[in-house]
Amino acid sequence: QVQLVESGGGLVQAGGSLRLSCAASGSIFSFNVMGWYRQSPGNQRALVADITSGGSTNYANSVKGRFTISRDNAKNTVYLQMNSLKAEDTAVYYCALRMRGHIYWGQGTQVTVSS
Repeated sequence: QVQLVESGGGLVQAGGSLRLSCAASGSIFSFNVMGWYRQSPGNQRALVADITSGGSTNYANSVKGRFTISRDNAKNTVYLQMNSLKAEDTAVYYCALRMRGHIYWGQGTQVTVSS
């Protein structure tokens, strides 16, 4: 069993910053990919950013230069630093862990950016 617990969402004004955290627990293999997806009403869930256990990162074009993903392998925790937030960043943000052909999801955390 793998569990993902997210924290850090909330309400922020446009131009502000938020930091999301996600801690994974359970049977976690050393090679994995952790990341963040988001979903807003009427849209499909989409990748925001992910990072391998080796530190390689991947970002959606819409967040490049504004968001930074990082991880602490010792704590099985992934972070998403979100700066220069825009109204269009408003969504439910989901943490995800991919390993050995499986994907595990967190419960989601709401991020609302007011304009």
